[in-house]
Amino acid sequence: MMTKTWLITGASSGLGRLMAEQLLARGDRVAATARRTNKMAELQAQYPETLIIEHLDVTDTASTRATVQHLFSSMGSIDVVVSNAGYGLFGAGEEVTDDQIKHQITTNLIGSIQLIRAVLPYLREQGGGRIVQVSSEGGQIAYPNFSLYHSTKWGIEGFVESVAQEVAPFGIDFIIAEPGPTGTNFAANLVRPPLMEVYENTPAGEVRRAVDSGSFDIKGDAARTVEAMIAAADREKPALRLTLGSTAYESISNALTRRLAELTSQRDIALSADSD
Repeated sequence: MMTKTWLITGASSGLGRLMAEQLLARGDRVAATARRTNKMAELQAQYPETLIIEHLDVTDTASTRATVQHLFSSMGSIDVVVSNAGYGLFGAGEEVTDDQIKHQITTNLIGSIQLIRAVLPYLREQGGGRIVQVSSEGGQIAYPNFSLYHSTKWGIEGFVESVAQEVAPFGIDFIIAEPGPTGTNFAANLVRPPLMEVYENTPAGEVRRAVDSGSFDIKGDAARTVEAMIAAADREKPALRLTLGSTAYESISNALTRRLAELTSQRDIALSADSD
């Protein structure tokens, strides 16, 4: 297999870091961006010729555009762009603050949208490329207490599904990666608002207790998840969505089955809304 060049955002930890490590180990070139670039110093020392590290906070659109321009210019071309930067806001919809809502959406949704918008002209100019958008099973299902996080994942999936159709004629395609609960530092980095006692004995409270007690079932293996994402990106014609982990597969399958049953049951109502 020919070596590839990858751009990965949010590469200092979690799935982004593991992906960078696996790609570098197999001989690919990686442009890694992160807010805390110092956390990547050891990896830089290990791969000084094939790893470029750039500071990037994806909430800064101007910086995103400048960083993308610099990386495409310095690396010549980039085969795969991995939009991975993001985090989870962990609180009931009524509990989260206005500032927390703004930052969650600006990071996970607007940050991903602006990264994709920034790379598209360069991918078109070079004759094509692939974008991997790291979403979640939470882009198709929803847990209580993750309402704002889900809003960003459902949102980015809709954006990608539309843009994928727009840019397909230019040889640009997408993969939406949807991992289920996976053994990373995601839970440790959850941002939490002040709790409202009224939610203690509700589904939101149940999810909080499960996460805090460690009883929330996490079956996904981070290294295997990244291996599957890389393998999908290496395929000539990958599917648009990549479901990762048994929890994600079962939860998404159940959700789609319920949705289809609800849709089918309302067929007559739907058709009645047409004009004569």
